[in-house]
Amino acid sequence: MEIVRHMNPRDEADPHGPEHLDAERYVLGGCMHDPRKIPEVAAILDRSDFQQPAHELIWDTLCALHKNGEPTSPAAVFLTLDKQKAAARAGGAAYLTRLADYYSGDIPYYAAAVREAADLRAEADLGRRIVQQATAPDAEPGGAVTFIDAYLQRQKERAAGRSGDPADALLAELLDASSLDNMPTLEPLVGDLLHLDSLARVIGPSGHMKSFMVIDFAGHVGTGMKWHGHYVRQGTVVYLVAEGARGIRKRVRAWEKHHGLKMTDVLFLPRPVQAMSDEWDTLIEAMRRLEPTMIVVDTQARVSVGVEENSAKELGLVIDRMEQLRSATAACVLLIHHTGHVGDHGRGSSSAKGALQSELHVSKKGDNAANIVVTLKVGKQKDDEEGGDLQFGLKVVTLDNEYKADGRPVTSVVLESLDMRPAVEIKGTPEWLAGVLDKAAIPLKWGSPRVSKWCVEYGIQMRKDKIEEAVRIRKRRDSFDEAQTGTGDDNPGAHSGASQSDQDAPTPSLSDCSRNALPPNLPRDLEAQLPHDLGGRSGEFEQNPTSNIPPTPGGGRGEAPTTPPSPRPPSREGGGGGDGRDNNTPRCTICNRTLSPDWAARGYDTHLGCDPATGSHPDVA
Repeated sequence: MEIVRHMNPRDEADPHGPEHLDAERYVLGGCMHDPRKIPEVAAILDRSDFQQPAHELIWDTLCALHKNGEPTSPAAVFLTLDKQKAAARAGGAAYLTRLADYYSGDIPYYAAAVREAADLRAEADLGRRIVQQATAPDAEPGGAVTFIDAYLQRQKERAAGRSGDPADALLAELLDASSLDNMPTLEPLVGDLLHLDSLARVIGPSGHMKSFMVIDFAGHVGTGMKWHGHYVRQGTVVYLVAEGARGIRKRVRAWEKHHGLKMTDVLFLPRPVQAMSDEWDTLIEAMRRLEPTMIVVDTQARVSVGVEENSAKELGLVIDRMEQLRSATAACVLLIHHTGHVGDHGRGSSSAKGALQSELHVSKKGDNAANIVVTLKVGKQKDDEEGGDLQFGLKVVTLDNEYKADGRPVTSVVLESLDMRPAVEIKGTPEWLAGVLDKAAIPLKWGSPRVSKWCVEYGIQMRKDKIEEAVRIRKRRDSFDEAQTGTGDDNPGAHSGASQSDQDAPTPSLSDCSRNALPPNLPRDLEAQLPHDLGGRSGEFEQNPTSNIPPTPGGGRGEAPTTPPSPRPPSREGGGGGDGRDNNTPRCTICNRTLSPDWAARGYDTHLGCDPATGSHPDVA
């Protein structure tokens, strides 16, 4: 036995330097960034596989934090170790921070390298123990067999799981009711419709805008813009264009022009990858490295060519391949599929629906872009309420500098939410009148008598109760806006108690209102100045607030004042003005004196100091 050299600590020094521990650092640093990989890593290696005791301690802490649903950042690991008075044993805050720099998207690869190194160390240790046993002064033949048996038992346990019995490994995965709170919940991707780490499907008849709907999903997820008012989680989208690849470009360009921004972070693969082929495994590996948020498969049928879709067994294998893609990426894998000729169910075996987290049904009605309505119905939400239907209209978008062979422009369509459009106000309702008054810049301080007079002048026939309701609607809306913004109204006529300084503030006149800003069905032109004097005695509208029609002789309460109205002032039109003054000069409705053009343009028809009771002007002694 002279050829056997006894080993000492100096001989056991690592000849490769500290680099051989980088695999352990990549495992720990990667799990700090992506705790979802911790269960996968735990299935590959044990805590004892780490060569460094500090790494073994950090790994135990990461597993505990992940089990409790807590963050696994370097700061969280340090605070946990510090509470246990073990931070120094783990290398301190500086070393934990340095571990965070060791990040790779292929954490299982480094975990396998750590396990391989641990197995080699175990074999080397086995060899040393056999040599030491065989060279000991009291050595006996066969004494090293116990070391070999222990080594083989350990390898068997590693192959079976955490214990030597596969049933024990399965029992260890069971959770009690309290442990369910530590399981991660579904993370929303697009409102309540789509979720991360889920398998979903959009179905509908051929030609019913399914791809347009999904392109709209993809564009909003890629850019992070809200999807028609619904929450969106921004992330990379991969769109597998297995059908209609040549038409995808103009649909994307139309979406970009309509929304005024590039469809960023959306990647397209313009060919099918068959789910049952070896290339699907390549796709899974590529997506695992890219880590997208959503993967679109357009369509399910085009990536499962040759599969009997009416067979639950064969279609189940295709769905399992989709699940493998989801599991490797934690993305939302969204399939597009056709319905049959009859019914609202996805074509083929119904067994596929059971594996879906969400299924959305798209259908359309109408025969042209002007009247088509696309309806999105939630057919299934495994863990949430299904919610109501969503409806969309189509908007035709002309692409810039693109023309057909005959010179016509190239067009496409995009979806516009009908639920997000403002409700159409019916003519004659208080809401409609409130909108007319807003667009005509009628001051908010006008009460119902004054608004009634204005309506009569412009040929708007409304009942008194509706006019009063319209006035209330405007004031409630103004109060709400003021409460929301925390500021007062800039309109000097918004409040009856406005000060002189408030009234001097600029207010848009009726002549400043654009014709296109007014309702198209107004009976008279509202771009002219405010209504001229309708005749009658000064102040009679203020003295009869219940009247909602111009004063006429006779009548009871609410119909007309009992006192006959005063004669109409001399006509201001034509050449017979009677006073020789400019016919276009605005007049005060109380004293009939000239108003400042700027004051009249703001919507006022009286002087500030005129007394409606006496008809006196402030400069009259």
